[in-house]
Amino acid sequence: MPQAKVGIINVTGYTGSELARLLYQHPGVDLAWVTGRSAVGRRLGEFFPHLAAIDLEIKAEPEEVDLLFSALPHKASAEALLAPLEQGTKVVDLSADLRLKDAEDYRTWYGFTHPAPHLLAEAVYGLVELNRAQIARARLVANPGCYPTAAILALAPALKAGIIEPDIVVDAKSGVSGAGRTLTFTTHFSEANENVFAYALEGHRHLPEIVHELARVAEREISLTFVPHLVPMTRGILCSCYARLVPGKIASGEKGKEEASQLYRDFYQDEPFVKIVDTAPQTKQTWGNNLCLIHPTIDLRCERLVVVSCIDNLVKGAAGQALQCMNLMLGFPETTGLESLAVFP
Repeated sequence: MPQAKVGIINVTGYTGSELARLLYQHPGVDLAWVTGRSAVGRRLGEFFPHLAAIDLEIKAEPEEVDLLFSALPHKASAEALLAPLEQGTKVVDLSADLRLKDAEDYRTWYGFTHPAPHLLAEAVYGLVELNRAQIARARLVANPGCYPTAAILALAPALKAGIIEPDIVVDAKSGVSGAGRTLTFTTHFSEANENVFAYALEGHRHLPEIVHELARVAEREISLTFVPHLVPMTRGILCSCYARLVPGKIASGEKGKEEASQLYRDFYQDEPFVKIVDTAPQTKQTWGNNLCLIHPTIDLRCERLVVVSCIDNLVKGAAGQALQCMNLMLGFPETTGLESLAVFP
């Protein structure tokens, strides 16, 4: 397998360090450099002792590679990608900067004027299970958000088949690492421990991303209520999704449950990183791996589809999904470097 040179812009966050960990295990790439403004000149193993086997000095600026990952915060990421893209470098952007197609949405949801709106039309949304062919041809991929990954994968089969009404509720719960390494009052241990709370009730930044992608799958407008919660754990996302069934589209009673399960199994039958499970999945079952576990069922009392999905927010919700995209973009087998089992307990 030929070696491809890759780099990481901003290795010092959770997503960047997780990328470095996964790339170290990939037989087809050479992690040539990493950057991190807060740690320039330090060895990667000095900043992250668990990455001591990766003998790299953290640099200030990116260098030429075949593909780079940007794990910078929103706005800063798009600005940093302009020069590499002009040089012909392939890019996977893990920020939110390229996920939305309308530049005005960045004013509304992220509070800034987009610095490179011309890139929005080119960027391919990096959810491999829905956009595999486009990602393989792309030079610029927008890595999906963690909540959107779990919610879209949970709902896409039902919307594609037209078995549910387009009025959907997604109740989502995330571990604290989803908020990043910057300490805030809500993520401080003494605030988050033994505590669960809902937030962004007026509208989470991931809402337009989920709505846009689900509407594209359904080929119609979607009405979505999305309520995220922070729970006192490090990793993991669990989405519980609810939508009323379209009358006559699926059998009633227990037969309907079987049909719903088979619909999901057929939709994802060739997907290496989506597993349809017979019981409601748990976040612990996805720790450290690139799987999305999905359990569809029907609440027979009110004729409502209920779908529960789980991912590791730092792997399938971020770094693992980025490697999945990279594999397609560079011509590697899609599962390369991503076949680790979950860590338990």
